[in-house]
Amino acid sequence: MNGAEVLDLGRDAIWVTVLVAAGPMIVGLIVGLVVSLLQTLTQIQEQTLVFVPKILSIFFAILLFLPIMGGLLGNFMTGIFERIAAF
Repeated sequence: MNGAEVLDLGRDAIWVTVLVAAGPMIVGLIVGLVVSLLQTLTQIQEQTLVFVPKILSIFFAILLFLPIMGGLLGNFMTGIFERIAAF
C-alpha cells in the first residue's frame, strides 16, 4: 500500500464520518436555534432550557437515521475489506 492509497482511505474515512454525523448534528442545530429564538422572544434566560430538547431531538434523530448511518458504515467497511483482499 503506497502513500496515495493511504491518503485516499483517510479521505474516505473522514467523508464517511461527516456523512454519518451530519443528520443528528443538523437536527440538533435546528432545535437549538428554535429554542434560542423562543427564549429570545419570551425573554426567558434559563441556560439549561436548551439542553433537554436538544438531547431528546438528537436521540430521536439517531434512531431515525440509524439505518442510513449503518448502511454508510457497512459500505465503507466492505470497501476496506475489498482493498485488503486485493493485496
